[in-house]
Amino acid sequence: MHGVTATASGPAELLHRLRARSGAAAQSPITHIEHVTARAGRVSAWPSWADAGVRDAFVRQGITAPWDHQADAATLAWQGTHVVLATGTASGKSLAYQLPALTTLAGDPKATVLYLSPTKALAADQLRGLTRLGLDGVRPATLDGDTPREEREWVRQHARFVLTNPDMLHHSLLPGHARWAVFFRRLSYVVIDECHAYRGVFGSHVAHVLRRLRRTAARYGSSPTFILASATSGDPAGSASRLTGVPVSAVTDDASPRGPVTFALWEPPLLPPSSPSDLDAPVGEEPLIRRSALRETADLLTDAVVAGTRTLAFIRSRRGAEVVATIARRSLDEAVPGLGDRVAAYRGGYLREDRRRIERALLSGELLGLASTNALELGVDLAGLDAVLICGWPGTRASLWQQAGRAGRAGGEALAVLIARDDPLDTYLVHHPEALFGRPVEATVLDPANPYVLGPQLCCAASEAPLTENDLALFGGAPALEAIRTLVEQGVLRHRPSGWYWTHRGRPDVDLRGTGGAPVSVVEAATGRLLGTVDQGSSHAMLHEGAVHLHQGVTYLVDELDLDDAIALVHQEEPDWTTQARDVTELSVVSVRSSVDAGPVGLFLGEVDVTNQVVSYQRRRLGSGEVIDTKPLDLPVRELRTVAVWFTVSPQALAAAGVEWADVPGALHAAEHAGIGLLPLIATCDRWDIGGLSTANHPDTEAPTVFVYDGHPGGAGFAERAYATAAEWLQATRSAIASCGCETGCPSCVQSPKCGNGNNPLDKPGAVQVLNTVLAALPPTTEP
Repeated sequence: MHGVTATASGPAELLHRLRARSGAAAQSPITHIEHVTARAGRVSAWPSWADAGVRDAFVRQGITAPWDHQADAATLAWQGTHVVLATGTASGKSLAYQLPALTTLAGDPKATVLYLSPTKALAADQLRGLTRLGLDGVRPATLDGDTPREEREWVRQHARFVLTNPDMLHHSLLPGHARWAVFFRRLSYVVIDECHAYRGVFGSHVAHVLRRLRRTAARYGSSPTFILASATSGDPAGSASRLTGVPVSAVTDDASPRGPVTFALWEPPLLPPSSPSDLDAPVGEEPLIRRSALRETADLLTDAVVAGTRTLAFIRSRRGAEVVATIARRSLDEAVPGLGDRVAAYRGGYLREDRRRIERALLSGELLGLASTNALELGVDLAGLDAVLICGWPGTRASLWQQAGRAGRAGGEALAVLIARDDPLDTYLVHHPEALFGRPVEATVLDPANPYVLGPQLCCAASEAPLTENDLALFGGAPALEAIRTLVEQGVLRHRPSGWYWTHRGRPDVDLRGTGGAPVSVVEAATGRLLGTVDQGSSHAMLHEGAVHLHQGVTYLVDELDLDDAIALVHQEEPDWTTQARDVTELSVVSVRSSVDAGPVGLFLGEVDVTNQVVSYQRRRLGSGEVIDTKPLDLPVRELRTVAVWFTVSPQALAAAGVEWADVPGALHAAEHAGIGLLPLIATCDRWDIGGLSTANHPDTEAPTVFVYDGHPGGAGFAERAYATAAEWLQATRSAIASCGCETGCPSCVQSPKCGNGNNPLDKPGAVQVLNTVLAALPPTTEP
């Protein structure tokens, strides 16, 4: 256990203490306890093809033999089969790709390997592991935005195992392929680590970056084998094949040992109306009804440190991580002066040396508690932790198990606790454990055929080398040809007998993250100091003139938003109010791809045009949520063509269900909010990736309608997933609303933190009746 001292209290005792702490409550916050049994490891012999020097280097690191899944995946890769290894946290996926890659480098002094990861931290961690092996001639090196220019030249000329990320591949290596010709000519393996992170618009862009990589490698005479590593995921072979464009075999039988895990689901208690609001509670007309998940997590972290249990708390936001650590330190110092020093925060934005110092302190036992963003979900090899607290649903079951797997990594007993936020999906999950346990994790959703991704990526490919007829199949066939024709009409590509040529002098400016343009810089007006950035898509609602902006726990007011220069000027202030943007959304149906006629109910999937404008903002009193005033804004209209799923219900069916006509807008609005909140249960998205609209009589459908759409140009695959699993999705939505203990609707069921209409009107009972009507008519499954 790397020299870590024994803890004063194990996971089982900690859970007992936590349960005892909540014993005075009328209802225990623990809604479910799941016991995951221990598992013994299955060891395999070293493959006969493995280089003896590479094998000995692993043995010197204490790895006397590989696990079965490591040997199986490594052998498939060695034989030239594209492979994805989808196993749990700490199952040793690195060895599975290092063994064939390093063996090839040892046997062929000219061979090269390219490693891609979604984070710099993960690449840095891999570099440390490769360096520790001490193998001659490998010359591993990282290449990212932090690499100095002079060092980049050395990497290009000498490194044989290059560790980088898709952004650097997209912006530097592929456009400059001529300078990297020797590296690409000798490329043997491409390793794609944590490949489940490539989803939605980002994943769709990365899929084409990898196709461009395959095209460039072929141009220089190589055909590398792809080795992908993933958290356990649904359909890993299919997802990996969509990402890479090549057939991929999956290894999913995890043979690594695992200690027993106790997994508790925790719902913070209800508060009396007179209780003051908490730090992360949404502001609304109704009084706060449930204790803040941040404060609950801080208290649980405090109890864990008092018990001597080394604990990691995952928090969704940077500010939240700082808040939890601050509250825990304060509480600990009140109990035992100086004990607060054994808790710290960890998040992106810290200097690299500060992050390494915190990691070392946690491993050594100097720190007993750490509040972290998901920066520690990937990339940093932690061992010896006893417990993990997960503040709020992390978005996917894959992430949930990744985070929970940080405890008990040395094979010992572990405790994981999921603390629900006041959110429809969180509330649903802690009361429906069957949705978490004993179910496969989600399949990664991405759509390489998205024309808003495909077109720009074809421009990138053409700028690297003219596109030919033979390239069409690589980029999707018929959709690629249609996109090329459009690009020719627009004048950005020119057709010649030898292919399609990029017509501009500069390179295409393509954003892999799909954020809608350059991020808006938040600058302190008095000093000119850059505080941070906000993506274009969120800037109108978050950085409008007069908005309250939080940064690292400090409050600022926005003085000016300059959209032309993408700069927001702010000054520090501590007002006793917060702000909430109000917007107006209109939606029109462009085309219908697929539909289900279910009598009084219709279900549809198709393209829609969405126009949205932030028109005003409210100032609301902190604590009470009282509206002080509403101020108008003059911001431009935003237009979005995307993919939506929508359902219609006839007025007669609603009347028969007891929904009065005057209540239809509120019933549909409530169903829309809850549906958006529950969609991440079945699609790998966040509620902020999607939008919605409900209306009692839409002009294009001529019926009461609820729309849910992808918040990215061309769609991100989420609406398709919702359409295909509509019955499951809407049944979970209905259950979340009906099982909530509030009377008229709350953030746990039908209120939304992103509603541009101030959560008005909402009709909770009406939403249940609407969903009852829809579910009674829909078939159990739908395929687009």
